[in-house]
Amino acid sequence: MTAHQMLCHLTDSYRSVIGERKLSPAQPSLALRLMPRPMLMWIVLDAPMKWPHNVPTRPENEQGAGGTPPVKFESDRRELLAALERFCSAPDSVRGPHPMMGLLTREQWMKWGYLHADHHLRQFGA
Repeated sequence: MTAHQMLCHLTDSYRSVIGERKLSPAQPSLALRLMPRPMLMWIVLDAPMKWPHNVPTRPENEQGAGGTPPVKFESDRRELLAALERFCSAPDSVRGPHPMMGLLTREQWMKWGYLHADHHLRQFGA
């Protein structure tokens, strides 16, 4: 993934959370299906470690598959910032369940949003 593709991927992800993009249902691995939901949520949102690389994403948000292709860097950057603003200001009733973790509180969604962006920005040393 290039830095430009990452902008589009994050935009797609934030838009998916607030219902502006549709996602297919996730098919979690056997290990994830057997893991208690509170443990999965702690690992993803609270564990003192960085998210691992190469964790599969939903195909609709994957660059090179169904994700929004990059067009112009500056306009895609502005769209990311606008999507992030809508994600942060959306009422709780708009946010659907996370594909792997299920229903999240506003606080959990905000933490996920930060961690997701941080994960990808670190890929590019930002």
